[in-house]
Amino acid sequence: MPEEIDRQAVIDDEHLRLVSLGYMISAGFAAIFACFGLLYLLIGVVMSIVLAHVPASAGEANGPPPAFIGWIFGGVGLVFFVLAGGMAFLRYWAARSVKRRRSRTFCMVIAGISCLEFPYGTAIGILSLIVLGRDSVMKQFKPHAGLSGPAAQPISPQSTQRTTDNLSP
Repeated sequence: MPEEIDRQAVIDDEHLRLVSLGYMISAGFAAIFACFGLLYLLIGVVMSIVLAHVPASAGEANGPPPAFIGWIFGGVGLVFFVLAGGMAFLRYWAARSVKRRRSRTFCMVIAGISCLEFPYGTAIGILSLIVLGRDSVMKQFKPHAGLSGPAAQPISPQSTQRTTDNLSP
């Protein structure tokens, strides 16, 4: 029986290593993809500067668009960059957490969010949920530091009784 437990531990370690590697690769691609938002930001700024210097024609119906259109274009690019960059960082953090065997719940949330990105994100998300859902893997993750302190200890009925006795007149 101990041989089976050792075999399962080796399999779990290998699967967790692969999940961590998958999230690192996914974070790298997401960071590169986020740079397209910077490209849109640059295009929007250039567009608004150019449109601000174009003379307005009073009589033409097909005149240039207003300069704020470029700022809207750039704003959309900036929002895209921030959101995609944030997701890249979260995936990197999930990879670190899996490697350190911490924050299993966070890793499962990121796995669920990754399932929305077809096809690679769906694959890494589902595989992560399968691996992180195993009982043997759950035991490898360290409990949250805030839950293992003295506040998490159960309250005994005797300590409750002593407290209420001190309050009575």
